[in-house]
Amino acid sequence: MAPPMNVTDYLLDGKEPGRLAVRFLDHDCTYGELRVAARQVAKYLLETGGRPGDRVILVSEDSLFWVAVYLGSLWAGFICVPLAASISLQDLDYVLETTGARIAFLEARFATRAAEHFERINVITDRESAESPGCTSRLSICEMRPGAGPGQLPLPRAQGDDLAALMFTSGSTGRPRGVMVSHANIVANTDSIIQYLGLTRQDRMMVVLPFHYCFGASLLHTHLRVGGSLVVDQRFRYPEVVLQRMAETECTGFAGVPSHFQILLRSSGLRKKAFPHLRLVQQAGGCLAPSFVSELRRALPGTQVFVMYGQTEATSRLSYLPPELLDTKPGSVGRGIPGVRLRVLNESGKEVCPGEVGEIVAEGANVTRGYWGAPEESAGCFRDGSLHTGDLATVDTDGFVYIVGRTKDFIKCGGERVSCRQLEETLLEFEALLEAAVIGAPDDVLGEAVWAFVVAHEGDCRGSCEWRACREIRERLRGFCKDHLPPQLCPKEVCMLDNLPKNAAGKVLKAALRTI
Repeated sequence: MAPPMNVTDYLLDGKEPGRLAVRFLDHDCTYGELRVAARQVAKYLLETGGRPGDRVILVSEDSLFWVAVYLGSLWAGFICVPLAASISLQDLDYVLETTGARIAFLEARFATRAAEHFERINVITDRESAESPGCTSRLSICEMRPGAGPGQLPLPRAQGDDLAALMFTSGSTGRPRGVMVSHANIVANTDSIIQYLGLTRQDRMMVVLPFHYCFGASLLHTHLRVGGSLVVDQRFRYPEVVLQRMAETECTGFAGVPSHFQILLRSSGLRKKAFPHLRLVQQAGGCLAPSFVSELRRALPGTQVFVMYGQTEATSRLSYLPPELLDTKPGSVGRGIPGVRLRVLNESGKEVCPGEVGEIVAEGANVTRGYWGAPEESAGCFRDGSLHTGDLATVDTDGFVYIVGRTKDFIKCGGERVSCRQLEETLLEFEALLEAAVIGAPDDVLGEAVWAFVVAHEGDCRGSCEWRACREIRERLRGFCKDHLPPQLCPKEVCMLDNLPKNAAGKVLKAALRTI
């Protein structure tokens, strides 16, 4: 058996230097240019005192900067920590403290906004920008010139269990938790996805998903591995522009979460356009209603539609439904991908019978080892080599899986997994509130929208002008949310109550809120 490969070697080895790898809005990048840029990052990390296993923070929109830092970090044996540019500063502080990172590659505008949070950290930005007081050092990637060029540099060889990345996702406590993804996890999941999608070097993927999200990262991994290419376009707020570029660049693939497809089907001219080169569509990141799947197939009659299910804790993908079974298995997320054993178990740990509900449990080389610095949370989800997903499902007589609910208190909004508790804590920072509870309600655009049930302080919403006071508080709360939450997480509905329904132990009964 060949020794486990470093992921960057696995993705870039054997590629023609002049072949197109990634097409950005302002320039194209070949495999040769990508290799040079990644190697420059690797050299910098090793020649400036870093050691394999050190954590590297990465905050940027999808760009050559992002890809070079990610691949360069992995190449040098470092652990990359990709974060969304929209991360709250409170969560950023938690990640920095938890990971102990001492080097960060930051998009310049983020570096400026969060400068005071990077004290004693070496910061490298994607372009020249103002100095940040408190940073150990700061320079742009253009100024990062260790050694005498990319040349030959002995690079550490990662073993299978060596960590490649910490992919942060929301935790049950409301704080983000870092999923420990190894080089072997990425190789296993990438090989499996390539196999069931039948990807080749002729495939060109339209990318609207961020690379810091495991679904977006999987698109990068799979298409670089086969020698294909990616077209990156982060302008999905203008779907017609993205569709036009997808047609002009002759993309063979598109991937998105439910909200992407709902917007394309209801708020764009998708049905009126022709995409003769589009071979397949990938849908994951939440449940797309069967009615939308049917609409998508009618809008793209010559395209294969793959409905998939996954978790960050499993690197990316866990199951898929073959396109030819969409009619006979509507609503199913299919069965385990190659190399993954997917079971639905009851509370006794036995597989459920068709129609019974249990928890999805996964086994495979793509299952990660747990959460960084959180042994108790890890022990709850990762047991005996299996991932207990927290998702409730049933199976049919053929073993196909149908998700029916979630055991954890999260909302999947626009493909993003968000802690209700974290949202509630933010709402309670608004001085007029006494209590707050958040649930997710079905939404045609977001998949799930945030509904907030709140109780005002005694006297703030009472008396003969109660309706007027409640309206004022509600409007002030909406303004507060706009200032403290991303747009998609601002409550779509705010319901003001005298009291939240609770059980004898004082726990809020969220099931009762759904009946109000």
